[in-house]
Amino acid sequence: MRWFRNASVVAVALAATLGLAACGGGDDKPAAAGKGGAPIVVASFNFTDSQILAEIYAQALEAKGYPVTRKLNLGSRELIYPSLKSGELQFIPEYQGAAITTGFGKEAGKTAQEEHEQLAKLFEPSGISLLNFAAAEDKNTYIIKSDLAKEKGIASISDLKKLDKVVMAGPPECEKRLPCFQGFKDVYKLTNATFQTIQEAGPRVEQLKSGAVTVIPVDSVSPLTGDSNYTVLKDDLNIVPTENVVPAVTKKVVDERGADFANAVNAVSAKLTTDVMRDLNKRVDSDGEKAADVAKDWLSQAGL
Repeated sequence: MRWFRNASVVAVALAATLGLAACGGGDDKPAAAGKGGAPIVVASFNFTDSQILAEIYAQALEAKGYPVTRKLNLGSRELIYPSLKSGELQFIPEYQGAAITTGFGKEAGKTAQEEHEQLAKLFEPSGISLLNFAAAEDKNTYIIKSDLAKEKGIASISDLKKLDKVVMAGPPECEKRLPCFQGFKDVYKLTNATFQTIQEAGPRVEQLKSGAVTVIPVDSVSPLTGDSNYTVLKDDLNIVPTENVVPAVTKKVVDERGADFANAVNAVSAKLTTDVMRDLNKRVDSDGEKAADVAKDWLSQAGL
């Protein structure tokens, strides 16, 4: 799930940290030798799914002989976009709907293809290109306890109206985001709902388990979405846009590296599915494996 810090907080971070290359997010690896030229700088946001995807694309490129430098676990779009536009960062696996709504403040299209065309136009003035989007999505999803869902007949977000009281727990930015609590109020008209800020995902889950809160947002690739103890609520009024993974790459890199580079990246995207990402996320978040290791295993299994 792509929860991001407020712009004011990020502005402080930017003022204090000039140059991502200097800080590197604490997860740098040396560039691999390869087809010559400067290393391609692959970045990730500061959550598991993004780091796994960055590793998958980085390792796939290295396997084709391209030099790569990783800048992982960097933070939010407010932090990353300026460095992407300047060329300091050159490649990031993005999520189409969130990039449009959060990155550019626009209303996202209704289909993955519409979003792809829309996002490409938004990025174009900054010299950033999009390659093919994947079937894989990581989107905001809402879960409640299954015993409550069964008892009250709750299968969708709209069904939460059946409850006397609904408490959503989420990170602070969720309260004012349309795909989150703001949508519960403005679109679903849940007058029985209140919001509680809980920054970290682990404590949110514990509060849900205890019954202290009713519903929490999780990633669609979270292992919790497949846990029988929880029920995923249908977003019947579609407040959450489609969130297909798409590589955003500086036009300079795309032009310089040519068709072979684009084909190598697109070959990865063609095999990425939501089920694949859910499994890889589980291996990192639940089983304690390293993102680089699960990325390597999957690439091998996928013949990439």
